[in-house]
Amino acid sequence: MKHPQQHEVLITKEDIEKHVRRLAEEISRDYRDKYPLMVGILKGSFVFLSDLIRSLEIPVEVDFVRICSYGHRKVTSGNVKMVQGLRSKVKDRDVIIVDDIVDTGLATNHLINHLRKKGPTSIKVCALLDKPSRRKITIPIDYRGIVIPDKFVVGYGLDYDERYRDLPYICALED
Repeated sequence: MKHPQQHEVLITKEDIEKHVRRLAEEISRDYRDKYPLMVGILKGSFVFLSDLIRSLEIPVEVDFVRICSYGHRKVTSGNVKMVQGLRSKVKDRDVIIVDDIVDTGLATNHLINHLRKKGPTSIKVCALLDKPSRRKITIPIDYRGIVIPDKFVVGYGLDYDERYRDLPYICALED
């Protein structure tokens, strides 16, 4: 079931591509003479991160963490836990957290605090989607893609109960 009628396309494939290119240009400019570590938050960021690094004009190292706060629900439980940690060295590195979406900010904040303890030179956040209406914690988003309304979204790596990640666009999932 690729695109049931109850889904509203919020962001087209073409709009996503345009924003990914813009973000890659900003990161490439800011890290021109550096070799940053890009940390993707699994599972949702893998499609975005893949497209982002192919659009960069600089070399980067990529690693992943897996943070759980949703389970099989449409709203966060508020209980954030690290399911899979980093394998890359963080100390004295420029780190860019790559997130599919920042809504409450709880998961991103959890990762920022975890990484700070490892002594990086800097930590920046790159998020394809920003849902500020749901924010519980202020998160600095250094590279912001698209601000979206308070709707549950799927597609382009984002899922609901492991479905819809393969959609090339982003939809609002109706109740």
